[in-house]
This record gives sequence, C-alpha cells and structure tokens, in this order.
Amino acid sequence: MKNLKQSLAVALWFIFLTFPLMVVKVNTSDQVVQWRWMNILWVGVTFFVLSFIWRYALVRKEARQMAALSGQDEHEKPTKFQELLEDQSLRYRLMLGLLAFALVFPWVFDTYQSTIMVSALIYVVLGLGLNITVGLAGLLDLGYVAFFAVGAYAYALLNHHFGLGFWTCLPLGAALGGIFGVILGFPILRLRGDYLAIVTLGFGMIVKVVLENWSEFSFGPSGIANIDRPSLFGLDMDIAASTTYIYYIMIALVILTIIVTGRLKNSRIGRAWIALREDEIACVAMGIDMAKTKMSAYALGACWAGMVGVVFAAKTTFINPASFTFMESAIILSIVVLGGMGSILGVILGAMILILMPEYLRAFSEYRMIIFGAAMVVMMIFRPQGIISNIRQKYEFKGLKEKSENV
Repeated sequence: MKNLKQSLAVALWFIFLTFPLMVVKVNTSDQVVQWRWMNILWVGVTFFVLSFIWRYALVRKEARQMAALSGQDEHEKPTKFQELLEDQSLRYRLMLGLLAFALVFPWVFDTYQSTIMVSALIYVVLGLGLNITVGLAGLLDLGYVAFFAVGAYAYALLNHHFGLGFWTCLPLGAALGGIFGVILGFPILRLRGDYLAIVTLGFGMIVKVVLENWSEFSFGPSGIANIDRPSLFGLDMDIAASTTYIYYIMIALVILTIIVTGRLKNSRIGRAWIALREDEIACVAMGIDMAKTKMSAYALGACWAGMVGVVFAAKTTFINPASFTFMESAIILSIVVLGGMGSILGVILGAMILILMPEYLRAFSEYRMIIFGAAMVVMMIFRPQGIISNIRQKYEFKGLKEKSENV
C-alpha cells in the first residue's frame, strides 16, 4: 500500500512538471491554444507504472542483500540468466556468431547501413582501448577523445602537406597516440579519484582548444577537407565500394583489438593492471612498478584511439575540432561502464547499443537523452558490473588432489 501511494505521488509530480510541455500547445498560425489532455493521462499512467516497478525492484534487491548478509542464500543457485552470462563457451559462440554476421553485413544491407555500422565499429575499438585504461587498470580517463583527435589530425595533416597515404599513416597515428598517452600519464602518476578525472578532462579540453585556435597548424574551426580514403592497389572506388572497404578494415581492426587486449589481460602486465585497480598500495608492496604500469596502461589505450582516429578521418574525409568534444569521451566511457569494465564482449555490446540505438530510434530523438540517462541509472543500481561482467580466469593445481585420491 505504501508503494502505491508513493508511485501515485510520483505520477502527480511528473504531471505537474510536464503539464506546460505535454498539454499546452500554442498554434501561432491560427492564434489558438490547443489542450492535449490525453497526453497528461499517458504521462501519469507511465510514471505510475515505472515508479511502482522501480520500488518493487528495490525491495527485491534489499531482500537479497539482507539474505546474503545473514547467510541464508549461501547455497542459492544462480539464476538461468546469470548462468548464461557467465558461461565462457557461450561467449565464444556469441562472438563467432557476431563475426559471421558482420562479414556478410555489407552484402545484405545497403550503403547507409554499412556507414552506420562503420561508426559503431569505430566506437567498439575506442571502447576496447579505453577498457585497458579504465576497465583493467582502473584509471579514470575523461579526455580519451584527445588521443582520437591526435590520430585523426595526424593523418589529415600528413596527407594534406606531404601526400602520405592511409596505410602509411595508420601505424603513425597509433604511435603518436601512444606518445601522447605517455605525455598524459607522466604528470598524473600520483593522482587518484577526482583529481585524476579533473586532470584528464583538462587534457582533453587543452587539445580541443589548441586545435581550434592554432589555425596555422590545424586550420582552426574550418577543419581539413578532401582527406584521401584508403586505397586498394591504386583502384578507383566509388562511395559504396569505399565504404565497404573501410567496413572490412574496421572488422580487421576490431579482431586485432580483441586478440591483443585479450592476450594483454591474461599477461603479466595485465595482471599488474588488475592488481593496480584493486589495491594500489598492495600492488606497490608486492614489487610492481606503479609508474611503468600506469604509463603502459595510458600508452596502450591511447594507441588504439590514435589508430582508429586515422580511420575516422579517412571515412569522413573532413575533420574539425567540433568532432572531438567532451561528449565523445563521455559516450566512450559510458560504453565501457554499460558493457562491463574489463569485459571484451560486454564493451562490444555496449558500443552497439549506445551507437546503433539512436540511429534506429530516430522517431524518439526528442527523448533520446532521457532514455539514455534512465538506462544508465537503472544499470548502475541493478547491475553495476555492466551487461556482461568480467570473469577472471582461475588456475587450479590438481596434482596433489589426484595423488591423495590414488593413495
């Protein structure tokens, strides 16, 4: 009964807040005021239902937490959904299915769909790159788009002034991104938490301001146009063929990123990143070099941003500082958090959801940011580990156990 009263109060409050927007409509051409009373009814019913479901879910969550604290659910079996999410073999099959679908995508859908998918794949690589810094090492980076801009402008300027091609600039963009990652990582070795976030945010803003105001170097707000697309043995390609070509380049980069980040996560440096994320003091006490570990996380994460920045410049053939705002960094960070920090498949799904959903739900463009914010709030409350949480590999030595059983 208490939940019903609270949900009713919430519905009335939202009716009061949205009344001028949802009910009153002024028709300036006919100079009349239209009263849309059905809209306010839908607002009240919708928020009443959502509030009731929300409070019911909170009550269930609190009950589970209390049961866990009292030890009542110690032997409780996980739900079917949790078992599916934690099934490693299912993850591999899902990734193989996504790969098979991705390979035939350009031949099934038109050029517009391929262009959207290229944008989504760019954010997949950006998310996987930031996943190294944030997901594995636990180092918050709010200026990640700066490395993305470094790679894009590196290709644009080298192509404009020296005529260098895409394939020559691709490794150069990755190298420059890594160098800027070291430049960012060096002065923030001893920073944590809010201070780390402020410094990385400031770094991203500095790069954007430099690109906007140093017109002799970056052409300022006018940007750089007529950037060459990737070449294939000197063949002339139209827009459709070039888009398909860039699409398969991005598929290759995504596969390369998955392999490299997967190997890094289970390597010695990957274990050092995870230890740094869990407890920095204990990590240093165990003999891990904190400076090298942090610098490597920033440098390797920035490499992928610089590399994919080259692809972005080649895809759009025009760049300017407006393409590299703080909102881009926020979206990339949201991809990592929503998908699951440290989870490769989770980051991929998070990128697909956050990038493709706005394109395919343009009918709800006015409410896109509201839906986006609500989804993030719900995820942080009911599944803070993300859509697909990271699963640590466990190593067990069964030799002594088998020997004791034989005896």
